[in-house]
Amino acid sequence: MSHQPNSLQMKGQDLKTQKPHSQVMELILHLRQIIDEYSRQLKIRHLQKDLEQEKQQHGQDIKDQEVIFVQLLGEVVNFLQAGATSILEPQLPRLSLDSRGGDGQQAQLPRKPDQLSDQLSDSKTAVLSCDLSNRGIDISASYKSSFKDFIAYIGDKYQEDKNALGFINLGLSENKLCIDLLTERLSQSDMNYIDDDLLQYPDWSGHAFLRKEVAQFLTHYCKAPEQLDPENVVVLSGCCAIFSALTLVLCNPGDAFLTVTPFYSGFTFTSSLYVNVELIPVYLDSEITGANTQPFQLTVDKLEKALLEAGFKGKKVRGLVLINPNNPLGDIYSRDSLKEYLEFAKRNNLHVIIDEIYMGTVFDESIPFHSVLSMESLPDPNRTHVIWGTSKGFGISGFRFGTLYTHNKEVASAVGAFGFLHGISGITQHKLCRLLQDREWIDNVYLPTNRSRMQEAHKYITNMLKTLKIPFLNRDSGLYIWINLKEYLDPCTFEEEQQLYRRFLDHKLLLAPGKAYKCKEPGWFRITFADKPQRLEVAMNRFSQALSEQKQYLAEKHEAHTGGI
Repeated sequence: MSHQPNSLQMKGQDLKTQKPHSQVMELILHLRQIIDEYSRQLKIRHLQKDLEQEKQQHGQDIKDQEVIFVQLLGEVVNFLQAGATSILEPQLPRLSLDSRGGDGQQAQLPRKPDQLSDQLSDSKTAVLSCDLSNRGIDISASYKSSFKDFIAYIGDKYQEDKNALGFINLGLSENKLCIDLLTERLSQSDMNYIDDDLLQYPDWSGHAFLRKEVAQFLTHYCKAPEQLDPENVVVLSGCCAIFSALTLVLCNPGDAFLTVTPFYSGFTFTSSLYVNVELIPVYLDSEITGANTQPFQLTVDKLEKALLEAGFKGKKVRGLVLINPNNPLGDIYSRDSLKEYLEFAKRNNLHVIIDEIYMGTVFDESIPFHSVLSMESLPDPNRTHVIWGTSKGFGISGFRFGTLYTHNKEVASAVGAFGFLHGISGITQHKLCRLLQDREWIDNVYLPTNRSRMQEAHKYITNMLKTLKIPFLNRDSGLYIWINLKEYLDPCTFEEEQQLYRRFLDHKLLLAPGKAYKCKEPGWFRITFADKPQRLEVAMNRFSQALSEQKQYLAEKHEAHTGGI
């Protein structure tokens, strides 16, 4: 088989002078010849008597053939990439700048952002992966599709003085409004403490001093009717780590959770990392009807319907996932609604995972937030599990801290075992403990300043949206706004939504498209407002430019298709 790589190299050189279609056909024929030759050799080797030689040579032959196989497939993808754009792009007529004659110059439609090269590049990468298991390939593909643009942003962040042309990310839910306050507080002397225990392995559920402080903090700010038990607290490296651990300890492979949509896209990624848990959407509608008194309203009837349909399909539903305040809508569930959802879960023997990470982002003091932990009696305390963290309210997502509170000791113990893989450093746990203990600073400095800055940033973005006549949900919690850009899609499909998303990327602006949140309606986007004023101003300029370009593209596309009628 040593002659094959040279043959492939010569074949590749010959193909460079051919047209794309003949190149592809030639590669396929060559691939067919190699497969046939490999099959013939296998038959010959099986007839040989020297089995030891067969065993030694067989492994190397397979490796040689695999290399040639993936190289050929890679070449096919490369040539397809070179020729496909001209085939797939709409062949729209060139339009005159001046319909009355003028200088005769021709203008093309504003460029439609092209995802083809990215898709083919991803396909090639997947094809060329020889070392991963099927599960590894799935995880790698999911990671790349979920975080590709985020990784590009990390490598090219906007900086006013150093990189004014870099990406601005208003698709990521991060609170950047009080970094100055946090930097100052975390630099004080009580934070800089080290002892032997902090440098050694902790209890995998988290250091006892931090779990005690978390229990006291949640008792106070969630207004729990009685002191919460530190033994019911588990600390891991982020709320997604908690969610992933919960899905693993509560579900068998193939089990499912009902998930109210639109919902946080990170749950989709994390639910498939360790165990295959299906998230079954409970779809909500934006239209106000007799049953929906507000957009995207959750009712028990919708939960019942989703559960019934899942049962008809043979799905084993183990629980319900709620986010309160909601991400991406910003809705806050009333106490009565929460009780109804929990009672529905109890009737159907379902666990409830309720994520309250946005508890600290309610910026209108007149709007009450009701934590599940504030309820006098839970309908099913052993199946109710609360997630909370400091990434959103305190704006320290880099600390990678998330906590679980559950009355179920078995669940707490099982999730705590994941501290072996997803624990937090002792030094970080100490800093978090000191931060949560400082109630005077939290109540008198941080919370009022953060609330005021959130109000100002929210007002700036909503005023801009009103100026641009863009509909949106006007809510009083969360770090983001759910906006309706259906007007900029023609037709109104998820493909066009993705094209608009790419348009924003062309302007070095990241937003979060609705499809990522499993929204059933194309055209919705989540835009984060919790950023510094200067950066928001630049971002909204880019936003306006992208929409203006998209509107021009749609108008000229319509004129081209109708012949100017």
